[in-house]
Amino acid sequence: MNKTTLVIGASENIERYSNMAVKLLVAKQHKVFAIGNKVGKINDVEIVVGKPLLQHIDTITLYLSEKFQKEYYEYFFSLKPQRIIFNPGTENDELIALCKEHKVSAIVACTLVLLKTGQY
Repeated sequence: MNKTTLVIGASENIERYSNMAVKLLVAKQHKVFAIGNKVGKINDVEIVVGKPLLQHIDTITLYLSEKFQKEYYEYFFSLKPQRIIFNPGTENDELIALCKEHKVSAIVACTLVLLKTGQY
């Protein structure tokens, strides 16, 4: 089943894991939205800045370090995701606790590994 995914911390830099994740998500036929710290594009996926109004987000996958996540807390939960994936380096006990309060699954894992092993 395809999952509409929001990638937070997206980058045009092909060496960044967020870039690889966007490409692999698209290749696996998931609908992808991307937010970064500057406007850009990863293939056909636009990278936007800010907090766009989105609907039907199943998964938020984080590529943003803990210190930059707090400004997005309210936004994340306004999207009513089923889960938030904390990729390596993005672990955040405070946000994981908030996920539990909001009944959102918090997964500490690598999106790329989940996709490549069929566990996404």
